[in-house]
Amino acid sequence: MRFVRVAAVAGVVALAAVLVWRLSHQDNSTAKAVLHNKIVPAPAFRLARLGGGPPLTLASFRGKAVVINFWSSECGPCKQEMPRLQSAAQRWAAKGAVVVGVDTIDSHRAAQDFARKHGVSYPIGYDDVGELATRYGVAYTPTTFFVDRRGRIVKRVLGPVPAAELDTQIRRALRS
Repeated sequence: MRFVRVAAVAGVVALAAVLVWRLSHQDNSTAKAVLHNKIVPAPAFRLARLGGGPPLTLASFRGKAVVINFWSSECGPCKQEMPRLQSAAQRWAAKGAVVVGVDTIDSHRAAQDFARKHGVSYPIGYDDVGELATRYGVAYTPTTFFVDRRGRIVKRVLGPVPAAELDTQIRRALRS
């Protein structure tokens, strides 16, 4: 059992090292622009959907405001913010907004268990090696992006999103 734990920790460390390497060797113009509060097109994506089904794409939400939340099953603040995101997903669905989770650098099973335990019903994409996280400039979880109806990132929040800010930024994305 100890060997399995050591192997799991080694795997997580290796994946984190890959993410750091990719972040340092990427074209991070999107991340830099967002850091300076510039509105830029959100990088397109196509991810395997956690739990199966058709791939999850940003294009499939065209015309809607999209909240993209990067998380990991080992992330304490991610656990705290999940109920807020789930509530927002239900509250805003009829108003043209959707919440999308992106599990990054995690095992598929850990991600599924985490989503099930926290009652997540909104779509979740699986970014096992952090490729999408790298393109968005995500250095740690949780990180949340608000994408307007035209597919532009209008806000990035590092760390857990407070409920009031979540609603404020969804409104902003819907208006843009």
